[in-house]
Amino acid sequence: MIENILQKSATECVEALYGQHVAKQMIQIQKTRPEFEGDLTLVVFPLLRMSKKAPEATAQEMGEWMLANVEEIAGFNVIKGFLNFNISENYWLAFFSENKGKLGYGLKDTKDSQPIVVEYSSPNTNKPLHLGHIRNNLLGWSVAELLKANGKDVKKVNLVNDRGIHICKSMLAWQKWGEGINPASSGLKGDKLVGDYYVKFDKEYKAEIETLIEQGQDRKSAEQQAPLLQEAKTMLRKWEDGDAEVRKLWENMNQWVYDGFDVTYNRMGIDFDKIYHESETYLLGKSLVKEGLEKAVFFRKDDGSVWCDLSGDGLDEKILLRADGTSVYMTQDLGTAQLRYDDFKPSDLVYVVGNEQNYHFEVLELILTKLGKSWAENIHHLSYGMVELPHGKMKSREGTVVDADDLMDEMYQTAKKTTEALGKFDDFTDEESHQLYQMLSLGALKYFILKVDPKKNMTFNPQESIDFNGNTGPFIQYTHARIRSIIRKANEMGLTFSDSLTYPAKLEKKEKSLIKLLYDFPQIVDQAAEAYSPALIANFAFDLAKEYNQFYHEHIILKETNTASRDFRLGLSLFTANTIQSAMGILGIQVPERM
Repeated sequence: MIENILQKSATECVEALYGQHVAKQMIQIQKTRPEFEGDLTLVVFPLLRMSKKAPEATAQEMGEWMLANVEEIAGFNVIKGFLNFNISENYWLAFFSENKGKLGYGLKDTKDSQPIVVEYSSPNTNKPLHLGHIRNNLLGWSVAELLKANGKDVKKVNLVNDRGIHICKSMLAWQKWGEGINPASSGLKGDKLVGDYYVKFDKEYKAEIETLIEQGQDRKSAEQQAPLLQEAKTMLRKWEDGDAEVRKLWENMNQWVYDGFDVTYNRMGIDFDKIYHESETYLLGKSLVKEGLEKAVFFRKDDGSVWCDLSGDGLDEKILLRADGTSVYMTQDLGTAQLRYDDFKPSDLVYVVGNEQNYHFEVLELILTKLGKSWAENIHHLSYGMVELPHGKMKSREGTVVDADDLMDEMYQTAKKTTEALGKFDDFTDEESHQLYQMLSLGALKYFILKVDPKKNMTFNPQESIDFNGNTGPFIQYTHARIRSIIRKANEMGLTFSDSLTYPAKLEKKEKSLIKLLYDFPQIVDQAAEAYSPALIANFAFDLAKEYNQFYHEHIILKETNTASRDFRLGLSLFTANTIQSAMGILGIQVPERM
């Protein structure tokens, strides 16, 4: 890497000019700001105590020494305490020659090491996947692929929350008002059918609360004493006791939901290496609670509930078992974490969960540490912001969520309408058109979600996401298709540019800037993996597509009369297309060969 070459030579320069050894961290190399001439910049200010000279004088001396001694440097200029280097064209052309034909350029082979476990999705079996789940799934899957691209062994896992009071609510509502309806008889996906009864429970439950209030109870008491809630609690206790009738109903309704989830996951392009179920992990969690009681890490209150006192750690008391012996989310998360460690012995446990659960994961790590689990320090909560639509927040219980399937349908229709309006795809068959609309709609959805830093809240606007001229997935997809069209035409002309090692006498400005951007891709992958941020990859892909379009509009390619320039530009185009494909692949976005 040129940055390493400059850092090493700058160290040698300080020793040669000023007779002092300089620590590596004092040599700061960064990209030259766009308003100044140069490729890379050395920040001179940390070195002034060694040179004992003014910033400009120090930069000038170092620039002259490095120009004379470093063949990769073609020139320099000084702006106050900043030494800007022009890197030689030979260096950029050597990089291009070495990497232009690598389909996996910028991606590392998987190392034989401890795996990283990435959990995402984590749906409840009482409702279909919605817009919030879309961000979770896309972010989790892309982070896993990003870590793979950085050479990590990754295990993608899902924890299905398939038991608990919320599951019993939809079960009870179906039992009371379902009249035997099922996905086959209703024509509904199973997850949607079950979700309807979760909404039905909430509606009837609220009606009961208002009735109790009218009879003289205060609201808090009415919420606790409402008959429907009591029945749901009874059903949960029966489930935990293994009641055959309750378990059979639970199995049937959960299977409806699983079948519905699979359809949505497949359409979204989401997969997992292993799926855990809360119903299979909560008992291990209970055994860990028992272990904690025996070690006096936890304590039991008079009502029989079990707690962990975290007040000494600046937090509060955390319940682990209710008074009736039923478990809570924390119980099963303790069991799931232990099971994952036993299964994979991972170097890291990454949980992709919204920022409303920050406290939960702080407590989880702390409790596992108190239980003596040394691997608890490897837990990483990838906390992401909420996603909303322009009209505001969503609420599952009130049925105001944006269903993932419905949103993907809307995206498909928007992509179809927008694409047809351009009038450039009349030669596509119906099947080819369908595949293109599917590719564009998912590309628009995924890119719009993933281009935002995970930590930030975001508003998803379906109309804005499908724009062939903005910072969108379709813009990048269209750029890729444009390049592939150029390559096809070159092949039809019999050009053998991919093997050419003859380069133009001098690089044009846009040719050089495109090479420099391609050069950055491996570093972007490293930085994005370290930050668990696919947004860095997304924005790189946009910058690369934008830069290529500027290059395309400024320079002739196929009709260029200078053979060396023509072949070089074709090779540069192919290198760009392959890199766009790699970058978008990390995001789970397919790029079309033609549009």
